[in-house]
Amino acid sequence: MSSALFETAFFKNFNMIIIPAIFSTIRMLVFSMLFGFIIGTLVAILLVMTSPYGLKPKPSVYKFISFWVNMIRSFPVIILIVAVSPLTRILVGTSVGEKAAIFPLTLAAFPVIARYMEASLLEVDKNIVMAARAFGASDMQIMFKVLFPEALPSIISGMTTTVILFLASTALAGAVGAGGLGAVALTYGYQRFDDVMMYCIVAILFVMVLIIQGLGELLYKRVKTR
Repeated sequence: MSSALFETAFFKNFNMIIIPAIFSTIRMLVFSMLFGFIIGTLVAILLVMTSPYGLKPKPSVYKFISFWVNMIRSFPVIILIVAVSPLTRILVGTSVGEKAAIFPLTLAAFPVIARYMEASLLEVDKNIVMAARAFGASDMQIMFKVLFPEALPSIISGMTTTVILFLASTALAGAVGAGGLGAVALTYGYQRFDDVMMYCIVAILFVMVLIIQGLGELLYKRVKTR
């Protein structure tokens, strides 16, 4: 293949295959992280409230929630996607494609987010909590006006790590029909022995990781120095 034909084929593939796959990956990542963050935040609040070191210790409730969080968290993402495919099919109407990947990715993400957030909230100086309680603050006021603001830099750092982790998971999900960059790398790169396509996907994922890390660090610095 001449260089001109190679360049034409590559840019045709880039416009028709790679660019749609990038947007598909971004959509899967954004929605799974959004839903995972919402659910993970609610679970983290329950864990912090009921923790033996929390605002309203209830060991039995904490152990029950913690057990389920640990159990879901223990599943590798690709196995979880396959394991919940019947439920995904009921909820979404299909077990393959971009929309079908969002549910298992959310299910895999929220325990990770919950644990990062729990650790960040419990690391807040207990003297600050005691001072707020001495001024008559309720548990919810302490949670949202003391713990979350104080723990925000740590939460941002944890979320940055989680987003990068699940960017890799969206690529992995492509191996089981989720679409996106992972599916392109597998179908057009690995199975067709197209090294150019494969390394192009690797480079795009690398750039996406750099962007996410850079934005996370920028947000962390702004919150830390406010």
